Amino acid sequence: MDTMEAIAEPARRRILDALLGGERLVGELCTELGIAQPSVSKHLGVLRGAGLVRVRPDAQRRWYSLCPEPLRDLDEWLMPYRRRWADALDDLERHLDRQEQT
Repeated sequence: MDTMEAIAEPARRRILDALLGGERLVGELCTELGIAQPSVSKHLGVLRGAGLVRVRPDAQRRWYSLCPEPLRDLDEWLMPYRRRWADALDDLERHLDRQEQT
């Protein structure tokens, strides 16, 4: 599964958001997000398969953390869209400035 497919699911985006704060155990994610453990584990498996999270075993526990590299690729892909949006906002600002001057 690629990055966009993996983050299309809102629960997975919420997991990524939670991992921004650092490593988390599955149980912590369940509590923080209010999602049942089997669902969190399934979503973590998808995110791990897409390279978006990594796991660090620690005896019986598994610590999950964000792996941002695939998100950089997505960020690069989004760049032209951001430029286009910024250009459209600049055009709107110029239009509104001209309206105020008349």
